[in-house]
Amino acid sequence: MAKSLSHYDRSGRAKMVDVSAKTSSKRQAKASAFVALKPAVLKAISKNPKGDPLEVARLAGIMAAKQTSALIPLCHPLPLSSVHVELTPTARGYDIEARVSTTAQTGVEMEALTAVAVAALTVYDMVKAVDRGMVIGNVRLAYKSGGRSGVYRRQERQAGREGQERKKR
Repeated sequence: MAKSLSHYDRSGRAKMVDVSAKTSSKRQAKASAFVALKPAVLKAISKNPKGDPLEVARLAGIMAAKQTSALIPLCHPLPLSSVHVELTPTARGYDIEARVSTTAQTGVEMEALTAVAVAALTVYDMVKAVDRGMVIGNVRLAYKSGGRSGVYRRQERQAGREGQERKKR
């Protein structure tokens, strides 16, 4: 490994990275996840007379991004400029995407990843009464910009159902 793990000191103890010498800059991140559901469950979600479970999941994702530093021990609390979470239906489930931005001394990758993970878990919670066999997966960073390391774009080598689903669209 050419790079070292930044969250450890020389003696191997976990530490919060000191970002005090970094310059604040605009930083953005996009993450995604997929929730695989049975076709009957997909149909039931769209016809739920008590409300839209996807809206609850969207809001949970936004709230989770704002609480990332309380959930992940060494994350810095960040002033988030925006958080957008979208759930898009496919034939086999839901693609979940979060876009997060800030102007700060460190990036928002963890906030975007937390947003999609919690949104996916909320979908599970909202529909588990009719299907406990859902599969949450492919949680990944798709994009990040800002800071010293610059731009990162995931090279899409999709494996699994959601990748096949995107090719069909």
